[in-house]
Amino acid sequence: MTDSSLPPDPRVAVVTGAGSGIGRAVARLMLADGYRVALAGRREAQLLETADGHPDALAVPCDVTAPDDVARLFAEVRQRWGRVDVLFNNAGVFGPAGDVGEISVDEWEATLRVNVTGSMLCAAEAVRAMKAQMPQGGRIINNGSISAHSPRPRSVAYTVTKHAMTGLTKSIELDGRAFGITCGQIDIGNTRTEIMDTIGVGSGAMQADGSRKVEPMFPVDDAARAVLLMANMPASASVGSLVVTAAGMPFVGRG
Repeated sequence: MTDSSLPPDPRVAVVTGAGSGIGRAVARLMLADGYRVALAGRREAQLLETADGHPDALAVPCDVTAPDDVARLFAEVRQRWGRVDVLFNNAGVFGPAGDVGEISVDEWEATLRVNVTGSMLCAAEAVRAMKAQMPQGGRIINNGSISAHSPRPRSVAYTVTKHAMTGLTKSIELDGRAFGITCGQIDIGNTRTEIMDTIGVGSGAMQADGSRKVEPMFPVDDAARAVLLMANMPASASVGSLVVTAAGMPFVGRG
């Protein structure tokens, strides 16, 4: 006898921001683990590079800040595979460098549109899909940041969005209980991706005392393995919060 509460294999995942960095690493690892994976991002060429011809990859160009794009993404996934088991809500930007008195309203709103509204839109479509496939439900994993716990200097827009992500995660987890939907957040610090160059981690990132310090980084594939761990938990368990950082990075005690 089969357990009707368990999703059929292979499971179906949607990964946003799949054209580079953590999203690319997670998408490729999920494909290697037997998932069918929808790769979402703004640039189709990068998505196709991530897919690398894999038969279980579906590249869908998508701007997560556009409701119609997000609705189309999930409609294509359900039309192709009939369900959504996992959403890795990963698309994000670092935003402007500056304190609250230095950044512009346009920069602030642009960062919130991607990191908060985009994440909400994707989660909303995932929740609708997962409610429709009860009793199996599904799982959402939000990519936060260690800035959801402790900010870097001159990163007010990014820091606020990552604190907001924590509220989104907890609300989805609470409201999803009746539908078999779980939601957790992974907060990653100093994995070796393009954004680390933006903030100077490898050449000297600004510290709380105004100095600059070269900080350790760790391979992006290790971060992807942590995401896969969360995704592969049984339906009876949920990782609500997971922090993974480069060993020795100035996070504990930052500031």
